[in-house]
Amino acid sequence: MSNVGNLKELFSSMVFNEKVMKERLPKDTYKSLKKTISEGSTLDLETANVVANAMKDWAIEKGATHFTHWFQPMTGITAEKHDSFISPLGDGSIIMEFSGKELIKGEPDASSFPSGGLRATFEARGYTAWDPTSYAFVKENTLFIPTLFCSYGGEALDKKTPLLRSMEALNTQALRILKLFGSEAKRVFATIGSEQEYFLINEEHFRRRKDLVLTGRTLFGAKPPKGQELEDHYFGTIKPNVIAYMHDLDEELWKLGISAKTEHNEVAPSQHELAPVFSMANIAVDQNQLTMDVMRKVAKNHKLVCLLHEKPFAGINGSGKHNNWSISTDTGENLLDPGKAPEKNKRFLLFLVAIIKAVNEYQDLLRVSAASAANDHRLGANEAPPAIISVYLGTVLTDILEAIEKSNGYVSKELEKVKSVSYVPEFIKDNTDRNRTSPFAFTGNKFEFRMLGSSQSISGPNFVLNTIVAEELKQFADILEKADDFDAAVTDVIRKVVRENKQIIFNGNNYSDEWTKEAARRGLSNLKNTVEALPSFIAEKSVKLFTSHGILTEKEVFSRHEILLESYWKIINIEALTVADIVKKAIIPAVYKYLAVISESTLKRQKLALPLDFSYDLELVSKVSALKDKLQSAVNALDTAVAAAKDIENTEKKARFYSETVIGLMTGARVCADELETLVSSEFWPFPTYSDILFAV
Repeated sequence: MSNVGNLKELFSSMVFNEKVMKERLPKDTYKSLKKTISEGSTLDLETANVVANAMKDWAIEKGATHFTHWFQPMTGITAEKHDSFISPLGDGSIIMEFSGKELIKGEPDASSFPSGGLRATFEARGYTAWDPTSYAFVKENTLFIPTLFCSYGGEALDKKTPLLRSMEALNTQALRILKLFGSEAKRVFATIGSEQEYFLINEEHFRRRKDLVLTGRTLFGAKPPKGQELEDHYFGTIKPNVIAYMHDLDEELWKLGISAKTEHNEVAPSQHELAPVFSMANIAVDQNQLTMDVMRKVAKNHKLVCLLHEKPFAGINGSGKHNNWSISTDTGENLLDPGKAPEKNKRFLLFLVAIIKAVNEYQDLLRVSAASAANDHRLGANEAPPAIISVYLGTVLTDILEAIEKSNGYVSKELEKVKSVSYVPEFIKDNTDRNRTSPFAFTGNKFEFRMLGSSQSISGPNFVLNTIVAEELKQFADILEKADDFDAAVTDVIRKVVRENKQIIFNGNNYSDEWTKEAARRGLSNLKNTVEALPSFIAEKSVKLFTSHGILTEKEVFSRHEILLESYWKIINIEALTVADIVKKAIIPAVYKYLAVISESTLKRQKLALPLDFSYDLELVSKVSALKDKLQSAVNALDTAVAAAKDIENTEKKARFYSETVIGLMTGARVCADELETLVSSEFWPFPTYSDILFAV
């Protein structure tokens, strides 16, 4: 890797961060901008002009010729429109300009992005607004300016606006609690570390798989002789070509100030993981979107393709995004750090039970936040985490809360020491194990929300998480601010919350059938797919939550619900059309060719009048022919269903039809095709198989 010796200089070298601002901005301008970032005060145009000019000069030095307002529309990916810095002069020459007005506001076409009915096609105007809390950066000769995106009427049309609003709500309510404990903190914010799973495959194999190209996942593919059964890929030795990719990826991410920290092989063959260091929630969201983009582009330089779909291959683990979430203060405190004696740390316990109560009361909303057509292949299916929301605390914290509930004194136990071999230094065991099957697990000083899909923006789950916790903290503050005996009132609140919400706590195996039955007995929801989950987003309780904290207006809530439904059925529709296209144009013709060859060979050998057994030949022809006919019938039924779906005008009914009818027909076609793959000679099969793809990189 180049520049390793200058890693300190390399890191954030393409970011207009605080260090650069301090060096390049006048002292008063820097102070004004810092106040805007830390306190949310309004930035005046004069200050914006100075910042814009300094930003432009710095970007040009880094090779930039253009700038773009970089935003996150409801497509789930990022968007950008590039404008050059050049401004023509009358004498035929140019100057390079960038004003505060251009920095603060942009104007993309709002009607061309998903709006859920907020914008009509003829109402095109929309605005991007600079988010000064997230640093600008230079990439590919362009200055990228992180922004929000709203309609002409001011409605949020992006994934970042509600996140920032939720961070303010969390800050407001958490500070009320901290003030009661005598804290000097002036700012509270959510922090996120988002682990990113992905697959790397050969670029040639990718291009020969129309399903991967068009949908991001394989719609066909028989189980290979070897999958992940031996568990030899997980944390295994990383192959040289993958190491080369990871090194280049690290370098590109480090330039952009993204602290890529950990990388390793994941469970499935050709699957890997990247994890960054924690950062403030809004910055983490921007950086994760940027990470996914860079991952794909760097892969091309290595003749590889980075797959971020949640389930690119059937029968082996799909990819998720583990969202490690915590709450910190401007004084450097982690509010979810239990300390050495958590049973005595009432502030920690109060925040802990606020989260437990939030997850229990809004479990359906959390489930919705991770729902998508792609993630349905993981959640509630054959791999973790299940669709049932529960909280893992570990033995120690569970025992502490149980002791408080029962008004019993908790006796702390001395942590055990681990000694494996005489000459190996002993170390102290953690006070709790980890539970990889839990969708929402406490892991020492943070919670790990494991349900997110690998291609998903982390904004949605985190604005939901911030908001539901803010709501519980508000309820606590309303009680505690009126208490005569604060210490006793805190204990009472903790005890009451544990008593009323302990059903959400589960430290066992979330994969087991017994847990599914037990969860139902406890009254926990089990929303197995996106269509089942989405009504929770527009439930009266959810609407009240979002509107009361100023996260989304009622109109914005319903528009997002509409967008999610529309996105769902459109994705399934594309997959269904792709299934039909591949079957008709690739699989059936290949099967015909194979049948012709083996039939002709059998006939020729029969004419020899030798004492040969042709039973296998005839049986093979018969079986392949029958499967071919069955596949054709399955695709005909799929075509009929997709045609019928066009006549369904109601978005919710259309999404339900795709969920309940079309997906089943796609599966039926796949079963036939995958069986044919096991019978048809590999020289006739029209595209690379799982064995070809998964073990080539």
